[in-house]
Amino acid sequence: MSSPSLPPALEGVKAAIERIILDPAYHDLLAVVKGARNGAVYGAKVRFPHALVMVFLFRSGSFRQKLSLVLRATRTHARNLARFAFIYKLTCFLLKRYGATPGKEGPYDTFVAGLLGGYLVFGRRSKRSGKISSVNQQIVIYVFARVVLALARLAVKPASQGGSGLPIVSRENVSAAISHYAWPVFASTSWAAVMYLFRHHPEELQPSLRGSMTYIYQQSDHWDSLRNFVWHNK
Repeated sequence: MSSPSLPPALEGVKAAIERIILDPAYHDLLAVVKGARNGAVYGAKVRFPHALVMVFLFRSGSFRQKLSLVLRATRTHARNLARFAFIYKLTCFLLKRYGATPGKEGPYDTFVAGLLGGYLVFGRRSKRSGKISSVNQQIVIYVFARVVLALARLAVKPASQGGSGLPIVSRENVSAAISHYAWPVFASTSWAAVMYLFRHHPEELQPSLRGSMTYIYQQSDHWDSLRNFVWHNK
């Protein structure tokens, strides 16, 4: 079924806009705008279902209060990813256009752009509360964990696989052994550390992690009937 046609005046406006957005001369600047758009859309898609489940299952308060928390977290996530994408892509554009070799991307342009965007969007404290928002903490920790994992892989990647890892550990046989045993060590020590911290220093853990661990490991110690042993937690 074909979509209804627009009035002639709107068709003309649409055609004019499409000529602009498809003009290669404007591509790099328009990519900045679309980057911000995609950041907002992705942030909303990722945060809304996560916040919906976590808030309605584990937070107290009225329906209206819970809904407000969900929408606030979604807005923060979407807005900050949009802001970061805008700053990052705009900085890359400016460095490419006005950098040491105009028209060519420099080897550290992405690092500088990420550094600037990371500080401006995720690195500063709230002017009102003086704290780092929990949403920003979650995003940065998510990114950090994946950066560390990628760097660890690069460190042991042998030259035969196109890598240039660290001496000794990137040798073929050593790299294979590390790759085989690293994950079990990493997984077990991570859980050992988090359980120790939860038991002895729970206040230092991120609130959402602490809340989920409290539900699983502390509240499971208490019941007074079959109802709150099987069907309900409390």
